[in-house]
Amino acid sequence: MKKFLSCIILVSFLFSVVGHQEVEGQVDYEKYGRIAIALVKEDYPGAPVQEYQYLGRKQVNGDKVTDSFEFRVTEQGRTKRVIVNVTHDLKNKKTLDISVQEQEAQ
Repeated sequence: MKKFLSCIILVSFLFSVVGHQEVEGQVDYEKYGRIAIALVKEDYPGAPVQEYQYLGRKQVNGDKVTDSFEFRVTEQGRTKRVIVNVTHDLKNKKTLDISVQEQEAQ
């Protein structure tokens, strides 16, 4: 019985640790997602942002990574695909570079 309870406690602990790590990673890119949203809203004032998708993270070098976000924006009746790349340092959590690429939506 003691072994059974010990196993349950151990499994519960492992699930809580794994869940906590996923939340921390999620919060990490959400910060840069908010930056990307603010930039798109500033560049396209009054244009509704229809879709927003996190495209993923790429390692640049060392502690530098780039998070990419895709937006669908309608401006003057035309839908555009806007990609925002936010490059930042994982150690000091400083934003190093932001780039915006606009394409016609297909």
